[in-house]
Amino acid sequence: MQRYLLSVLSLVISTAVWANQEVTTINGCKLAPSSNCAGMDLRNADLSNMDLRKINFNDADLSGANLRHAQLDLSTFNGANLSGANFTRASLQQASIRGAKLDKTNFTAINGWALMGQGAEGKKTDFNAANLDFARFSGSKLPSANFNAANLEMAWLNKSDLRKATFIDANMQESKMSEANMAKANMTNARRHYATFLGTFMEGCTACPLDW
Repeated sequence: MQRYLLSVLSLVISTAVWANQEVTTINGCKLAPSSNCAGMDLRNADLSNMDLRKINFNDADLSGANLRHAQLDLSTFNGANLSGANFTRASLQQASIRGAKLDKTNFTAINGWALMGQGAEGKKTDFNAANLDFARFSGSKLPSANFNAANLEMAWLNKSDLRKATFIDANMQESKMSEANMAKANMTNARRHYATFLGTFMEGCTACPLDW
């Protein structure tokens, strides 16, 4: 009985301590799931390994921030400055980065299933080995982006600027690339069964399906 009472007391104390833990706050942004941090200054912030699901970062400045391994499913970064931010191995399932600034943003090996990125803009954005299955990047401007070994199955990049982008060893099966600019892009060893390239500009593109 004594051992049982001690176990219950320990559980009660642990629960109380957990409940009273303060949520980390940076410049007014409470770093917790479903928080509203729209428009806030989080430049160079360390948000690695945090659970930030459903958080609102719309129009926030996260340039140079560290979001490695963060849980960001269903979060929104619409119009945010993500330049130089590091999202390596973060989970961004059904998240939205529409219209975000992505200069040299690192999305290496993210889980970005159904990631919404329409109208996003950035140079040398790194999606190496990222899972972008069902992602939507129509109308985006991503010249010199790295999609090497990425999963782009059923992704949409219609009317996107993909000049000099690399898709080496990428899975592009059933992707939609119609009317995109892929001048000087590289698709060496990319799998592109049933992918659509209607009206795509491919001048100088390596291993592109020029018969479209």
